[in-house]
Amino acid sequence: MTAHGEPATSDESNSNPVHPPVTSDVPLPNGNGNHKSTIVIENQPKRRVSIISDPPMIAGGGVIGGGYDNIAYEQNPRRKISQCSQHSHTEIGPARRKSILKDTPIHDNESDRASTHSYDYRGNALDILNAKYNGHQMGQSSQQGSNGANYVEESWMYTFCLKCRGEEPSASWEPPFWQKVFPYPLCPTFRTVSRLISLILIGVLIWVTAFVIIGDSAAPGGQLFGLVVLTVAANFGGYLISLTTLPRLIGMLMVGILFQNVGWVDLDGDFSKVTGHLRKFALTIILTRAGLEMEPKAFKKVYKTILKLGIVPWIVEAMVMAVMSHFLLDLPWIWALLLGTIIAAVSPAVVVPCLFRLRTKGYGVAKGIPTLVVAVAGVDDALSVAIFGIISTVMFSDKGLGYQIAQAPVCIIGGLGFGVVWGMLARIFPEKGDAFVVPLRTLLLFTGGLMAIYGSEEVGFEGAGPLAVVFSAFVSNLFWCKDGWDVEDNPVSTAFEIFWMIFEPILFGITGATIKIRELDSHTVSIGAACIFTGSILRILTTAGIAFGDRLNVKEKFFVGLSWMAKATVQAALGPVALKHLDENSTDEERNYAAIVQTICVFSIVLTAPLGAILISVTGTKLLTKTKQPQDLTGWRRSHRPSIRDISIIDEEEEREDPEIPEDKETQDNTHNNAHIPTISYSYNK
Repeated sequence: MTAHGEPATSDESNSNPVHPPVTSDVPLPNGNGNHKSTIVIENQPKRRVSIISDPPMIAGGGVIGGGYDNIAYEQNPRRKISQCSQHSHTEIGPARRKSILKDTPIHDNESDRASTHSYDYRGNALDILNAKYNGHQMGQSSQQGSNGANYVEESWMYTFCLKCRGEEPSASWEPPFWQKVFPYPLCPTFRTVSRLISLILIGVLIWVTAFVIIGDSAAPGGQLFGLVVLTVAANFGGYLISLTTLPRLIGMLMVGILFQNVGWVDLDGDFSKVTGHLRKFALTIILTRAGLEMEPKAFKKVYKTILKLGIVPWIVEAMVMAVMSHFLLDLPWIWALLLGTIIAAVSPAVVVPCLFRLRTKGYGVAKGIPTLVVAVAGVDDALSVAIFGIISTVMFSDKGLGYQIAQAPVCIIGGLGFGVVWGMLARIFPEKGDAFVVPLRTLLLFTGGLMAIYGSEEVGFEGAGPLAVVFSAFVSNLFWCKDGWDVEDNPVSTAFEIFWMIFEPILFGITGATIKIRELDSHTVSIGAACIFTGSILRILTTAGIAFGDRLNVKEKFFVGLSWMAKATVQAALGPVALKHLDENSTDEERNYAAIVQTICVFSIVLTAPLGAILISVTGTKLLTKTKQPQDLTGWRRSHRPSIRDISIIDEEEEREDPEIPEDKETQDNTHNNAHIPTISYSYNK
């Protein structure tokens, strides 16, 4: 008792006088704002504090984390240990009261504070979104605030806006008024808007310069201006399609078809030469990336599997396509073989994003299935382009029989030889310690690939160029890895991904613009679709049949075959090439054959690219085995894409759930011996 007969508090052990309370702003325990409370601010041995009771939290009620502090040493199970516990005090025990002196950051921004006199925070949806942007949890403030936050966060608009957002590598500076005018996440960040404005300004300045130099072609209504507008629109269309998790190239292709049939673009006439050169640039980038995806050491270990699964199914699909198109579409054998070599190519642009999503979840990682599919796709691309070059040279050359017979050996030997020489030069020049080694190696590899493509065409051995591009990138990567570079963190590969970001909308935009719906023959389209699907089905069956000795079960074999049915990049690059080879001396029949080849190539993209992406995503979770601990894919690695280095068909060391492999006997004995020990589980989420 005190001197005045009043009971002493538990915090007082002497009769020191109590000073008047001082009002101070202290943050709420849950960080929702500030609260006016009474605190004695004195340097006293003991001090009086005011404590508040938090409302009881039930499981699943939005509480951050859950569970007891230490359930193993809890003596009174009916007492709620901490505010993080998820059980209700009505079932277990009363909630423990917390001191308001808990250290929580004090925010100086008045707009982020709740009411200073009560828990009630009566804000609108905009305030709730702003609070979430600043890291607060306004749902804990009151039942009304919680309902408002849940309503907003569960709405389709909120989910859609979050889906459009990507993670930024660093904090974004914003003007003070930005969040009030453009709330998160309904509006873009200031960084996104400023980046867009910068790109628009750069584009306008380049256009003005091009207009001064070129003239009417760069003016509105000109062909160059139409190509630029088509590229920008194709990029936007690809972005919209990517929100549905389908490949971006589908949207780009659809935009090209729309522009052509509405009459918004005209790429015919003399301007077709420009689009032809753009296709060759895009083809060089595609083949270079295919070579850089292959790590030499891993390729040496599993080259038999890669070549077997890459070449044999490719031959089957190409021959099926050639035979069916010859008898059903009346194409001559040489034209049918040309079409078969194009259609048989697999598109990494479709399969890689889908396989990466499965890989991040742990599906097929133990056997390296995602990276095996990507590696074989690169081999398919190189094979298709090389054989296409040989056949097209034979078709459109007026030289003798000996020259045509020499096409295959000269193209193979010449392409491989150029690749070895250029790859060795890329190691010596520039010197590996040069401060500008990355841009110099990138430009050296790119210009060497262009020289191989244009040079082989000039000397009459067009099939040698594609092989030279792929092999020069492969050999360069071999020496760079020996010098210390990692195939997964190769900055040259990152540079070529940036090049592809530029040329992808150009390639698929102009490819879609070659399709004129009014001129299509329904018979050609229907028979072509039947040929495409028949070849794909037989390829799947062939892959499952020859994939013996690769430690793949039946489900995994069929999944690998399904992954290779998507067509896109090679078909877009090579489909219109035959038509470009024709001149004024060509017959109407030849033009008709070339138009059929181009039409079927474009429709193969439209039909198989979205279907292949859907089948990979749906069947991957059903046919592949999921690892217990998915791989850690953190890092700046280029697009976080799988590499051939991850193939572990030879060396499988990762923990996985595979019923075909029995458990270790020592592990079973330890599990049996430790069965009597109770298992203690904790439920705590940060």
